[in-house]
Amino acid sequence: MNRLNDLGEFLRSRRAQLRPEQLGLVNHGRRRVAGLRREEVAQLAGVSVAYYTRLEQGHTDRASDAVLDAVARVLQLDGDANAHLHRLARGSRRDRPRVRRQERLRPSIALMVESFTAAKVPALVIGRSTDVLAWNRLAHTLLAGHLDLDAPNHPGERPNIARMVFLDPHVRELYPDWKGKCRDTVDDLRLVAGRYQDDARLAELVGELSMKSPEFTALWNNHAVKACAYSTREFHHPLVGPLTLANELLVLPDDDGQRLALFHAEPGSPSEAALDLLAGLITPSDRAPELSSSEVPPPRQSLHPGA
Repeated sequence: MNRLNDLGEFLRSRRAQLRPEQLGLVNHGRRRVAGLRREEVAQLAGVSVAYYTRLEQGHTDRASDAVLDAVARVLQLDGDANAHLHRLARGSRRDRPRVRRQERLRPSIALMVESFTAAKVPALVIGRSTDVLAWNRLAHTLLAGHLDLDAPNHPGERPNIARMVFLDPHVRELYPDWKGKCRDTVDDLRLVAGRYQDDARLAELVGELSMKSPEFTALWNNHAVKACAYSTREFHHPLVGPLTLANELLVLPDDDGQRLALFHAEPGSPSEAALDLLAGLITPSDRAPELSSSEVPPPRQSLHPGA
């Protein structure tokens, strides 16, 4: 990923999706470019054509927040897309080295994730490049029971949500609206890529998916961005059939882009019954041992990914 290229491509993709009529401009016959012209964006944003052209070329040293907001208004960017524009424009003024930072999970977070099993709540922690850093037994059974339960504990073998969605046929069958899941995954990944522009792991993931998945490439080139903080999604699980689950993604504030994902069903619904059935399929040997109130839980080696 290159900040200057990403900024230019993002702006061009946004203006290509707007027609002059949407902004009250007169469309004089045949147009050589799809969507808005540079001069039209510049006019409506109150800047010169030369200034806006330099902005698309990544020369943003003198771009004020007011100018960026004006461009965002013309291009009809929502809050997520506007923040993405500012991050791209405010990136480092020089090329930064690619940093390969090993993501580590705090033991207390790992224990918290496992504790949700008793409440029949699928829970997992997703890293900034969508690696699964930890999941409880119910999340594993819901999302990827065909994979090794212990895989998140080994950095070189961690499941990756984006890779699973696009490249794993088992996961593809899990989502009746697979195309919608793909779109949401890429929109969120674009947003994360804007926040972590120097993350080599993230760049490698984008490169791999661009090579292996035409669906990913088409969505990535669209440059849409959207935070997936919550959603309600349909599942068709091979063991318990259809479920409708709400998913909440909670940012862990002290953990550099890590997010806690929780799933739940509507109380009293068939989906809740199916989730209960799925929880019942976890064998007793798979469940965490119950501790008395006088016991202090020792660190469990299997719950220390990257340690």
